[in-house]
Amino acid sequence: MEDSSSKQMPENLDDPPNSRLFVVTSRSVTEDELRESFSKFGEVQGVWLVKDKQTKEPKGVSYVKFAKSSQACIAMEEMHGKVLQEGTKPIKVFIAQSRGSARHRDVEDEELTRIFIMIPKTFTEEDLKNTFREYGDIEYCILIRNKVTGESKGLGYVRYYKPSQAALAIENCDKSYRAILAEPRSKNNSSEDYSAGGVRGGDYSSSDSMNQYPIVTPDQGNYSMMDYRQSEFTRSLMMSTRAALTQEQIFALFDLIPGMEYCELHRDSYGMSKGHALIRYNNLGSAIYAKEKLNGFEYPPGNRIQVTFYEDGESPAGRMASQFVTAQILSSVWNGASSSMIKPTGYSSVSQMSRVQTDVTLPPLKKLAPSDSKAKERLFVVFNPSPLPLDVLEDVFCRFGSLIEVHLVPGRKVGYMKYADKQCADEAMAVLHGRIVNGVKMKVMLADPPREESHKRARTY
Repeated sequence: MEDSSSKQMPENLDDPPNSRLFVVTSRSVTEDELRESFSKFGEVQGVWLVKDKQTKEPKGVSYVKFAKSSQACIAMEEMHGKVLQEGTKPIKVFIAQSRGSARHRDVEDEELTRIFIMIPKTFTEEDLKNTFREYGDIEYCILIRNKVTGESKGLGYVRYYKPSQAALAIENCDKSYRAILAEPRSKNNSSEDYSAGGVRGGDYSSSDSMNQYPIVTPDQGNYSMMDYRQSEFTRSLMMSTRAALTQEQIFALFDLIPGMEYCELHRDSYGMSKGHALIRYNNLGSAIYAKEKLNGFEYPPGNRIQVTFYEDGESPAGRMASQFVTAQILSSVWNGASSSMIKPTGYSSVSQMSRVQTDVTLPPLKKLAPSDSKAKERLFVVFNPSPLPLDVLEDVFCRFGSLIEVHLVPGRKVGYMKYADKQCADEAMAVLHGRIVNGVKMKVMLADPPREESHKRARTY
């Protein structure tokens, strides 16, 4: 059982939304130390230490309530990973879930950086960007258009790089925009109609909201570039990606263009993505337009997808064989392999290094530590939008030396890295925290050590 600080709480802890922080600290950190550390970011309305109900001892977790959402977001961005007391581990700071939420996980940055707004129908994407850029760096702007006429519906999205920027925009923009945080992307909201009443921040993957292009059915004669496969266009496309995209993400991306009737992510016998998907449209024009618009598109940022025409009119057995060969060829082309470097089996001899793209300079590859080495430090890694493959993680994290092994938690977007040397782990955390590898953003933190007094079975990773 748990108890919290006895001080009076505000009547509504979720007003405004996302103004309360969840902080993981050392048990020795006091309420006054937390208040002093966080008050420089804005008006702190309350600090509560979660305590054991029986012993009344702090459990090492706390809540900090701010008067404004932007203040809480700035505090999270600035304080996460900082050390409050000498000799203690860095603290972890997250936006707390609302008290009425049924979810049991941290609020992801994805849910805090995208806002939904009402705008004049005469606005262009550039107008939208110019209006909201004063609050921070913008990743992208989207106008929601009528999928038939291509005209703006007077609604749009603005995606910022930081949660604090989105919060500042909501708090300070003209009230006529009715800016709110957009709901997380999910298939459950895919049928929401923004032309109806009761406008709200909806799903980015809905048929209208995903349609950022004024769709017109293209004519085959408009394109002079012919695909190399059998020198003809088809209604089917093959997509190749190095990022760990999900079926839902690929579906949402290609559903930008009306007419998609089939989308399948190819998986191996273990259910893991093979890095390619087959997409089919119900008309030739949509397939050509999708190929021209999405080939080379960065999704997510930092990961450039490759889209080619695919002829799937043969028998099922032949189609499966072609899919396998096509995937291997695309993989080789993606990694910069020439035709002479492709083995007869279809596998590229290009080194694994060419498969890793990141926004930070990495040290050279180093050997793994012996598997029986004693772990001196463990790193806890959170992946967004989905985990990277084990071989890619091993390639990246071994470069700092003394890496023993990599472990991914099944069914979750987290993993652990075991190091035989604490300094190597600290260097890896300092370099890789917040960085993007193959289109996947990583939060790299020190993992909590197993409690000595615990009677549970010791972790195997």
